[in-house]
Amino acid sequence: MSVNNQFGYFNAPEFKTAKQMKILLGLISSLGMLVSSAQNDTTTFLLHKFAQNIGKEKYTVASSADGTTYTIDFRFVDRGSPVPLKAVLKLKPDLEPISFAIKGNNSRFSVINDTVNISGDNAHVRMGDSAFERTASHTFSVAGYAPGTVQMMMLQYWKKHHRPAKLDILPTGSVEIKFSGYDTLNFKDKTLILERYTVGGLIWGNELVWTDKNGQLYSLITNDAEADKLEMMLEPYESLLPELIRRAAGYSMQLFASTAGRSMGNQGPIAITGGTVVDVVNQKETPNTTVIIENGKIAMVGPAGSTKIPDHAKIIHAEGKFVLPGLWDMHAHFEQAEWGPAYLAAGVTTVRDCGNEFDYINAIQHAIDNGSGVGPHILKAGIIDGKGKFSLGVIQADNEEEAIQAVDRYKDNGFVQIKIYSSVKPVVVKAICTEAHRLGLTVTGHIPEGMNLIQGVDSGMDMVNHIEYVMGVEKMDFKSPRIDFADSTNRSLFAFMKEHHVVIDPTLGVFEMVFRSLKDPITDIEPAFSTLPAPYQAIFVNMGMSPARAKTMKPYMEFAKQTVKALHDNGITIVAGTDQGFPGFSVWRELELYVESGLTPGEALQTATIVPARVMHIDDRFGSVEAGKNADVVIDDADPLVSISNIRKISVVIKDGNVYDPVQLHRMVGFSR
Repeated sequence: MSVNNQFGYFNAPEFKTAKQMKILLGLISSLGMLVSSAQNDTTTFLLHKFAQNIGKEKYTVASSADGTTYTIDFRFVDRGSPVPLKAVLKLKPDLEPISFAIKGNNSRFSVINDTVNISGDNAHVRMGDSAFERTASHTFSVAGYAPGTVQMMMLQYWKKHHRPAKLDILPTGSVEIKFSGYDTLNFKDKTLILERYTVGGLIWGNELVWTDKNGQLYSLITNDAEADKLEMMLEPYESLLPELIRRAAGYSMQLFASTAGRSMGNQGPIAITGGTVVDVVNQKETPNTTVIIENGKIAMVGPAGSTKIPDHAKIIHAEGKFVLPGLWDMHAHFEQAEWGPAYLAAGVTTVRDCGNEFDYINAIQHAIDNGSGVGPHILKAGIIDGKGKFSLGVIQADNEEEAIQAVDRYKDNGFVQIKIYSSVKPVVVKAICTEAHRLGLTVTGHIPEGMNLIQGVDSGMDMVNHIEYVMGVEKMDFKSPRIDFADSTNRSLFAFMKEHHVVIDPTLGVFEMVFRSLKDPITDIEPAFSTLPAPYQAIFVNMGMSPARAKTMKPYMEFAKQTVKALHDNGITIVAGTDQGFPGFSVWRELELYVESGLTPGEALQTATIVPARVMHIDDRFGSVEAGKNADVVIDDADPLVSISNIRKISVVIKDGNVYDPVQLHRMVGFSR
């Protein structure tokens, strides 16, 4: 509130002398300083993950003649883990930054401690234990997705300074901000018009930001520092979040739809000629084969010399190459639109999304299915958690009635599976499974607290996420380098799992990343790590343990691999899943870990092709290169049955008969390969 508006001095009568005017101006100045020092406007944003309110960001504004100071307190609690962050941003009247300090946590697993002090065109920067100087001309100070207040002021700075195509930021990097339109919303029976912007460079991909015409932030839809979706909403407007989540999904997918589908041409029939078809069902190979694709389906697979190629077919020469079905990721979390092209670039044409925001994943799937977005087929597993301090998401059930309502809601919205999370009560697990099975859905998930795998399966769970829940029932001796699978406890466990047809997605790659020694190069896990977008690299480069701690956990990783081999040898179904990681690349790594565990390359490849198609009861349409099936095909430059690491050499991807160039797809979403 300005001094003149508050006290009305510009309506004062005309003064006759300079002395009277000087007295007046002095009074105005004094009152202005008094108001400035007394006025500390506070604004609150509500923080959400899985659309669940998990915390707040509050900022206080203090103004002076030198500029404005924003003091920010950001804090959320994610599944019982506090994530506190504090920041102070000082700006000149023209919004040029003076200083910026940020300290605390920006995820459950990461910390930040950065300062920027600017003098003239020079900035002294400290990031953790390192210090350096940078040029500060035409730059703004911001350190990632949080706090939202700093992003709000960055956006105002950008507009005030003629909306540059690229804005350098401190401590490091740059952002690209684009005005992308207006959104008209209904709020309490009144029309609310917001400006919409995309911001690229603070996270991997694009954030969606909504402000009013004065630059006040209303909503920010972003990803946090562990790559999970996170939303900020101006406190009075929280009820608009589901609608903005839906719109964000659609807008984000549209960014890639116009070019990706035409990356190599996708009109008319296709003939893949001369390649070796990999029969994943029988683990055999048929050389010099022609695959005909028409209308999104595999029309024919036959010998190159005797298979008729349709007139005007697009020819893809595959001589010396290997033709195999599109890959599956059976434990995906489709967190942002960029995952769509990235998955396809790695040959992943189908994913099971194991728990997501209800409105978001519905909108993402709809965009892909109607052609306004680019990505794999999505099979949706709807997450249900129990109520409590460790709960995740907003769809929670604490009794039979709530369980039935949640399952029915998912069924009515095209979900094919239910995912149980960690806080569900045992009696509610049974209620969820009973209703799901009545409706023809299967149930996967975590084994909730207070239960073990056997109890979860006895309650009706068909599938289990993560190898840790198998290991929680096994008898293990940490003094021994191997698990005794002849032990009666372990024999009984595997017999029970086989009898109940339990399906496991081990997610070995997650444990490898968590247990890795920070002294070991991350390229040991992912050789293409340097091709990832820089903001995404930053999330993972310091993920792991001290060398001493990693050494103590090494037996656990070895036991996990032994358990995967024992599951396979005992006839228990394994499907490849990643639980995020590096989109697409982590599927490759998961298969490599299965081979390290003792599976053959062919057996490992089955876990990401025909086996998940069988598990999800759609192997009549997916999972292998056979006539009549969906045209989801990849062409590999080397033989994956000789070395599973050859799966990393995919050169062509076909989904629904549409042909994609992996390199172009990756570059579209910020990869450098």
